[in-house]
Amino acid sequence: MRRRRNRTLEIFSLSFLDLVSCGFGAVVLLILISKPGEGEFSGGIDEAREIMGQITRAERVISDLDEQIAAVEGEKTASRNLVGQMQNTIEQLEQDKSSAEQAEAKARNDLEGLVLVEESLNRASIRPNTVPEKRDDEVGGIPVDSDYIIFIVDTSGSMQAIWRSVMKVMNDVLSIHPTVKGFQIMNDNGIHLIPSYKGQWIPDTPARRSGMFNAFSSWRSNSNSSPVEGLEVALKTYAKPGLKLAIYIIGDDYTGRTYDAVIERLEQDNTNRVTGKPLARIHAIGFVARGTTDRFGTLMREVTRRSDGTFLALPRQ
Repeated sequence: MRRRRNRTLEIFSLSFLDLVSCGFGAVVLLILISKPGEGEFSGGIDEAREIMGQITRAERVISDLDEQIAAVEGEKTASRNLVGQMQNTIEQLEQDKSSAEQAEAKARNDLEGLVLVEESLNRASIRPNTVPEKRDDEVGGIPVDSDYIIFIVDTSGSMQAIWRSVMKVMNDVLSIHPTVKGFQIMNDNGIHLIPSYKGQWIPDTPARRSGMFNAFSSWRSNSNSSPVEGLEVALKTYAKPGLKLAIYIIGDDYTGRTYDAVIERLEQDNTNRVTGKPLARIHAIGFVARGTTDRFGTLMREVTRRSDGTFLALPRQ
């Protein structure tokens, strides 16, 4: 019987290593030939750069659009504000137009009234102790030979509403007298405009007239729209024999209850006991204001007639 030999097996023999080397070389050769991923990698970078450029350009466009939108919104807001201002201006102009039309109408009425007074005063005689032969109870001539003048003015609310017109008439009446030694102003209740001159005459100087009208422009005094009390105070305080006195009563209403008794009492107060003639000429100027009735005209027509005076009725203010 044969006996087996024991052989030693060598795994990494020369043949095996040659085979492995050849296989590894083939793999390396394939890798070198194919160069996997090289084109894709290069193309990816270029595409990424292109995309980044597009994104940057898009962001710039968006930013520009945002700025344009903001500018348009600003212009829209400015346009809205301008439209609002124009609407306010139009409304203000309409109000100014309405006010101007009202002022024009009022000025026209004032002018008519002042023309009426001026015509009456121009027709008056300025010669001392001269009384017109024929008088018109409405717009008769007013003698302007008096040395002293007293204004009795209704200071009620309705007259305060036309206060500027009242001041104009007073100024025209005062300025038309050629010579005046003194004057006084009181309201229909007998309250003096300047209390320090109560019972005295205010000297007629340009400075005194200016100061008087300045004080008169803001004068607010209680009034019962009845000239009777003020006229009684004026007659009892200032009317003297031999004194050339003219009293101008300016008002728009009479709230007293009676006529005859008041007229008789005033005539007695204004009569010279020796000569039987009036101590003062009493004139009246009637304004037509809000709520005016004919009561003032009714009373003043008779009072002025009995005292050689004139009643003037002005148009509505």
